[in-house]
Amino acid sequence: CRSAFKLLELDQKYGLIKPGYTVIDCGAAPGSWTQIAVKHSNADGSMPSKPKGTVVGVDLLQIYPVEHAILFGNSDFLRKETQDKIRSSLGDRRVDCVLSDMAPNATGVRSLDQENITTLCYSVLRFAILMSTPNASLLMKVWDNGDVPKLEKSILEYYQTVKRVKPRASRDDSAENFILARGFVGIER
Repeated sequence: CRSAFKLLELDQKYGLIKPGYTVIDCGAAPGSWTQIAVKHSNADGSMPSKPKGTVVGVDLLQIYPVEHAILFGNSDFLRKETQDKIRSSLGDRRVDCVLSDMAPNATGVRSLDQENITTLCYSVLRFAILMSTPNASLLMKVWDNGDVPKLEKSILEYYQTVKRVKPRASRDDSAENFILARGFVGIER
């Protein structure tokens, strides 16, 4: 699907997922980003000489099985219980890359839709802050709106670099962008 090409392009350009990485895929259904993460993190063991990664996918919708991934379908990422399940599945592992292609169901009311996606982004950011390993990356979908600069400023408190990126696979007329944050520095500088 089109979203797979977005992640492939961004991963090729920025090297987000490497063998041995622990990756969280928020908004994972139907599973194309999870499949890419499994391959690139070597969670499938297809590169015997490289470390094996771990991939966890979560979505409000049902997710079809993806071999070598831990999946939480029919699970609301905004709920504490869901995030607790993800943490539990990781054991003592920290996260190297948090991906979010989540978007709320569109209501048609632009301001409400923008508020809803911003809420999702802050939830992903909070999870990433609590679970990331030093130097981790964060990639999340946003829709252009007046709240994005404030969100970017919030992210920059925890990451060395933050930038808005638009993959070629995104439609030109789409308000969709991705925020890419690199170099997680933690809660204290």
